[in-house]
Amino acid sequence: MPVWMGILVFLLAFGAGAASKFMIQPGWAKDYSVQWSDELGALKTDLPYGEGEANKFDLYLPADSGKESYGLVVYLHAGGFTSGDKSGDVEMLSWLCKKGYVAAGINYTLFAELEGGTTNGASVLTQSEEIRDAIPKVMEAAEEEGFHIDGMAIAGGSAGHALAMIYAYRDAGQSPVPVNMTFGAVGPSCFYREDWDNYGFDRETEESYQGAAGIFSAMLGEMLSVEEIKDGSYLEKMNPISAAEWITPDAPPTVVAYGTHDRVQPFKASLRLKEALEENGVDFKYFEMSHSGHGLQNDHALYKQWMEAVEEYLEKYMPVK
Repeated sequence: MPVWMGILVFLLAFGAGAASKFMIQPGWAKDYSVQWSDELGALKTDLPYGEGEANKFDLYLPADSGKESYGLVVYLHAGGFTSGDKSGDVEMLSWLCKKGYVAAGINYTLFAELEGGTTNGASVLTQSEEIRDAIPKVMEAAEEEGFHIDGMAIAGGSAGHALAMIYAYRDAGQSPVPVNMTFGAVGPSCFYREDWDNYGFDRETEESYQGAAGIFSAMLGEMLSVEEIKDGSYLEKMNPISAAEWITPDAPPTVVAYGTHDRVQPFKASLRLKEALEENGVDFKYFEMSHSGHGLQNDHALYKQWMEAVEEYLEKYMPVK
């Protein structure tokens, strides 16, 4: 399959994720959406963690700075792996800071097409590696400001949720502090072709094989052949970015939400995530929003329950001291 075709498929498919902001509109939404002000604490922006232009993070430090230790909550932005910015999550990060957590939003190098059909080399794999490398720098910055971190949670929406799960399940062993929990919504967690029926990859046609090879290659950052898609051997290559494949009995407690009508990421893949969490005895809550797509826009009652569960798990596994 030509490289340019894989790039085009990826951009068209996951670029749609950038337009899918979560639609929290009801009155209770204000409980989880806070406008930043200096009364909440101190905000340090665009702190570097690497050499890349996008390798920056924002650090939200709570006003109560006299405690012996704090929990860190990292929230990763959405945008279909191709767009988005940490500044889009200010209200979520401010809410976490108001609750007494050190909070951080991290940017990562976005997938981009260059002239001549090449790319900038970014992929879900390289993005996950950037997040892994950023966490120690976030910790160091907090410590320098006098905030000792003794545990963390990692979360995100859509693409950010996928990256958060990869860190929580794949990279937690390398974390400077324990990963106490993870939460998020609508992040792709695995790449079984038959689950990706929203793109027609479940069909046994040359077109579907080529489409799967295009998207999965772009996400992995390595060209997969149509033959590998056909015989299933591509799945082993996809493991580094397949969060569900890394779940073990030691995986952190998890709260997730998915819409059954999602046309951006495959809902069926979330069922494999749920099954892996069940089989490994992980403490988790899974919210299936039967009237919603990628934005979770039509299930306000369930959305509220999901956010209440997030708060419950934060209080249980990383209480503010």
